[in-house]
Amino acid sequence: MRSSILQTATRYLLPILLLFSVFLLLRGHYYPGGGFVGGLVASIAFVLHSLTNGADATMKLLGRKPLSLIPIGLGISAASVLLPVLLGLPPMTGLWLKGDFPIIGSLGTALFFDLGVYLVVVGVVLTILLTISLTDD
Repeated sequence: MRSSILQTATRYLLPILLLFSVFLLLRGHYYPGGGFVGGLVASIAFVLHSLTNGADATMKLLGRKPLSLIPIGLGISAASVLLPVLLGLPPMTGLWLKGDFPIIGSLGTALFFDLGVYLVVVGVVLTILLTISLTDD
C-alpha cells in the first residue's frame, strides 16, 4: 500500500528536484556542484518517484532505459576531453566561447564534461536501483 501523502508530495517534489539538479549542473564549473552532485539529485528524484509509484511507472516516465544514458554521457565527456587535443592543446584544456549566455554564463568544455558526468551518474544509479526494484517484484 502506497501513501497518498507521499504520492502527492512526490508529484510536487519531482520537478523541483530535477530543476535543482540542473541548477547544480550549470553552476558546477564555477562553484561547488557539477555533474556528479546534479546527477545524484536527479537520481534521487526518480528513486522517490519509483518508491511512490512503482518502478514500472518510473520507467514509463523516463521514456528509455537508464542504461542508455551511460554511453551517451561517456561520449560527451570524452569529446570534451579530446577536443583540445584536436586543436594541438593538452587533453582537458578548458576551451570557452566568447561572450556570456543567459543563465549558463560562459559556455565551454567544462560544462560539457559535467553534462556527460551527469548523464553517466543518472544512468548508473537508476540502472542499479530500478533493476533491483524490478527483480524484487
